[in-house]
Amino acid sequence: MDNKDSEAEIHPLKTEDVKAQENHENSVERRIIIKPSSQLSRLSRWRTAAFFVSLFLCLIIVFAFSFIIPCPERPVSERTWLRNYDSAVAYRFLVIEDVNKDKVQDVIFAFKASNGSSSFNSSCLDEGSLPSPCAFITAVSGTNGRVLWERPAATEVEWMQCGITQLGGAPGCLLVGQPVSLTAVDQQTGEVQWRQSDDFGANYTVLTPLSVIPDVDGDGVQDLIIFIATGDKVGHCEVMLSPVTWAGHGRNAACFSPAVSNSIYAYSLKDLYSAATGMEIKLPGLEQDPQWEKNVDHTTHRSIIHVLFLFSTGDIRYLAKIPGRSRENILVVSSEMTTLISAQNLQTLWTLNVSRPLLGYYKPDVLDVVMIVEGGSGAVQWDLKLNSRAESPQPATLSTADHRSTFLIWGEYQVAGNETVSSLYLFHPSYTNVLLELRNSTDQIIAFNATLFERSRHACYVLLRGPQPGEEPGLVSLMKRKLKEDVSESRVIWLSQVAVDSEQYIRDRLYRMRYHSRV
Repeated sequence: MDNKDSEAEIHPLKTEDVKAQENHENSVERRIIIKPSSQLSRLSRWRTAAFFVSLFLCLIIVFAFSFIIPCPERPVSERTWLRNYDSAVAYRFLVIEDVNKDKVQDVIFAFKASNGSSSFNSSCLDEGSLPSPCAFITAVSGTNGRVLWERPAATEVEWMQCGITQLGGAPGCLLVGQPVSLTAVDQQTGEVQWRQSDDFGANYTVLTPLSVIPDVDGDGVQDLIIFIATGDKVGHCEVMLSPVTWAGHGRNAACFSPAVSNSIYAYSLKDLYSAATGMEIKLPGLEQDPQWEKNVDHTTHRSIIHVLFLFSTGDIRYLAKIPGRSRENILVVSSEMTTLISAQNLQTLWTLNVSRPLLGYYKPDVLDVVMIVEGGSGAVQWDLKLNSRAESPQPATLSTADHRSTFLIWGEYQVAGNETVSSLYLFHPSYTNVLLELRNSTDQIIAFNATLFERSRHACYVLLRGPQPGEEPGLVSLMKRKLKEDVSESRVIWLSQVAVDSEQYIRDRLYRMRYHSRV
């Protein structure tokens, strides 16, 4: 210690330099330490700010969607509603379509009266030259039965079909009225798109439904074709060059015609157009089927598909398309039997003594015909003796979530000790020995239909009751009723003596049945 003090006394400047150097080194070290810590501090502040900004934006978005931006209002469908029309008669037309685009199905029907509903205060005089009473077309909301639009259309309605896309630029209805005219009505507004007078000849009958065909006149819009039976000439084709969309099938475009009461013929659209106009036409995108071409009579330009040669020939009522393995097959329904014909080789696949078939799904994703018959083989899956009168409403089906169908059938089932009345029955393949009696009715039912009023939910049926044309005018009623309302109050009918579950358990299970909208 004494040495250091003496050295400092001898060299005072050197000591001051050493202290300055040590202070400098300490200062540099402090700056090196402080610099990274300050950078980390600034980075931490930026991260904190970014976090709070993101949180603030998230809160703004949640607040906007919760309170500022309104959620789309879902229409509340009433379980049942009823509309009455006094001093009227109703036609056998009942169409279910989404008219006002609220994603709920609506109802379109036709009735004849001097005045329309009180909601619109319309009359036959609104259309000009129509006499009173006249035929009205009206659309009713499926949610609550409110009248969406109503329009006097003709003196009488011979035939009507709705759901035709791009009919006059919008989805619409096409009707044949008296005096003879074709009228296109906008399905959403009820406005008349166009009207064309025509002469179909004496004693004509419109063979329904119309067929939508490719664009044959080259205007860029698909056309439609109507079959008219005049006198003893059945199967006359009336080609209408109107704007509709083609919903053709397969590779071959053909016009099916019940040319005589017990025969079915197929006509090439190309040959039909050439015969009607005298001009050749090319239909792009369609190919000729070699198998069908072999059956074409080049003199008459028609192909014989099916002729009934049985003990007694029955009149052919209608045709339907049934999905097959490679293409759709043809279901022929006559007054005495039902036949499935292969669309590939035109051979009969099966024939059954069933005159009122009902298309539905007994097995998952396998289309069947009620008796119930498997669509591919014709094997009987289930049958029931049910008296069905000629005036009984057509049956209906609803697709269920298990890829099968609920069958709704009108008829009279004889139960020991009970009086038989016309009733609506429900059958589902999960209970092959059970039939639910939903409701019985002594009223005259003009038309009946069942559908899902909303996608995959709200299964309902619609009843149109009252007098028909040619009868004395009276009360016409249109009713929608939710199916569950009748299931909960239904009567369980055991088709066999074996009771697997209790009646209440069956009601509860069918009440909870989930439905599915098939595309």
